[in-house]
Amino acid sequence: MALRVRVCRSEDIQPGEVKGFSVPGITVPILVTNVDGAYLATSSICPHEHVSLLRGRRSGLKITCPAHGYQFDLATGACSHDPALNLPRYRVSIVDGDLYVDLIGSLLS
Repeated sequence: MALRVRVCRSEDIQPGEVKGFSVPGITVPILVTNVDGAYLATSSICPHEHVSLLRGRRSGLKITCPAHGYQFDLATGACSHDPALNLPRYRVSIVDGDLYVDLIGSLLS
């Protein structure tokens, strides 16, 4: 069963932007970014040392952790520094202009 939550209007995240959204009942904010019109959602916490990625530098499909420089592919979750680390990613859907993220039961592999 999925937990689908509305996080914003799709136009609230412009191409190149990275935004965090708190979800009631979920302790970790969700990171959502717009990569040339494609919306990607991940955990906002770096799996290396549990630092927020919301202030990370994004370049293309990569986000770099501001603490230790670990870099993650937003499309695959793969870490370029440590193949054992993976950034959790979530399905995104848009319904009538509203952007939804599926948090449970829809982790992308």
